[in-house]
Amino acid sequence: MRLPWDEQDFTPGLPGEMPNLSEKSSNMIRLFCFVLFLPTLSLAQTGAEEEAAYAPIRQLFDGMRAGDSSMVRQAFYPGARLQSVFTGRDGAPQLSESSVDEFAAAVGAPHDEQWDERIWSYDIRIDGRLATAWTEYSFFLGSRLLHCGVNAFHLFKSEEGWKITHITDTRRRDGCRAEAPDEAAAIHQVLDNWHRAAATADAEAFFGAMAPDGIYLGTDATERWLRDELREWSKTYFDRGKAWDFTPSDRQLYFSEDGRTAWFEEKLATWMGPCRGSGVLTKGPEGWKISHYNLAVLVPNDKIQGVIELLKK
Repeated sequence: MRLPWDEQDFTPGLPGEMPNLSEKSSNMIRLFCFVLFLPTLSLAQTGAEEEAAYAPIRQLFDGMRAGDSSMVRQAFYPGARLQSVFTGRDGAPQLSESSVDEFAAAVGAPHDEQWDERIWSYDIRIDGRLATAWTEYSFFLGSRLLHCGVNAFHLFKSEEGWKITHITDTRRRDGCRAEAPDEAAAIHQVLDNWHRAAATADAEAFFGAMAPDGIYLGTDATERWLRDELREWSKTYFDRGKAWDFTPSDRQLYFSEDGRTAWFEEKLATWMGPCRGSGVLTKGPEGWKISHYNLAVLVPNDKIQGVIELLKK
């Protein structure tokens, strides 16, 4: 069994100070730790069954914060497994395993510093009596950020309700977040920069903001382009030093439950008059990318009949 901050868990040369522990604490707490801190994370919008599946996870970490070993054990199904994936000091991949009994015993051991694992995103999925929960985290020992990674939970809906059957975590010390990201601000920046890139004919910035399989829908029925098709079609415009200049306003953002997909709507001041843009962004290793954009000309209701007659000609 190893501590959640055991130096053997990581590649040599990575930063991180190891805490000083008594011999008694070291013997009792040599295990991996999934200490989640979720006081403000609400699943109210995900439905009753998702909330029920999340209940044993909440119970587990409430028990850890309370130092209640019995409460922790009750969150698990008999025979549950705890595993950790990491890179050893020799650079070799490692998979360790711990028992629930050892884990629960460690919860009741005295702690000089708080174990605080902060969750940045989560994704709960259910099919019948099987559920999974995927959570990104950063682990703090007191005020010190020690490592980060992902926790993967498997849960089973027994006669007593949902119980945890398996937890696996990953760990690293590079690229760890110290605070929750402002995803809305990041998306606003992506979209504002994207429009600015069109106005200044910065092709690399404009098309770099789109996903490789991104789709752009123009106002004409024929204008449906994949990103690279749009790049080829619009080359003349970008080469002349100015493509198109749209000024966005009144943008609204919406997010998926797992925080990796966002969709939006915005008003645009354009040479065509008022328009509306809407679309979808997805979050990957390089951050937010535009996966879909739809441009529409806005026509007042009292003028739509005239537009219909014009289109008949």
